[in-house]
Amino acid sequence: MDISGSEILVIILVFLILFGSKRIPEVARGLGKGINEFKKATNEIKKEIISETESENPLKDIKNTVNNSVKDIKIDNPFNDKSN
Repeated sequence: MDISGSEILVIILVFLILFGSKRIPEVARGLGKGINEFKKATNEIKKEIISETESENPLKDIKNTVNNSVKDIKIDNPFNDKSN
């Protein structure tokens, strides 16, 4: 869906008619600030999701606990005679 030069010109003219030449900079500034805030919020959400997934991995914690328990059982097992 390409927009040609004449379509852009019509959009600009309609924008000028609706808002007037004095309000266009205000509208553009407001749009810029809105886009900037949206980008900041998106980046913060991404950082939060990444930090949560890296710091809290319950499966990794369970695996480490099981592995440590298995090591403890092997060491403390009285039937584990390595002298034979």
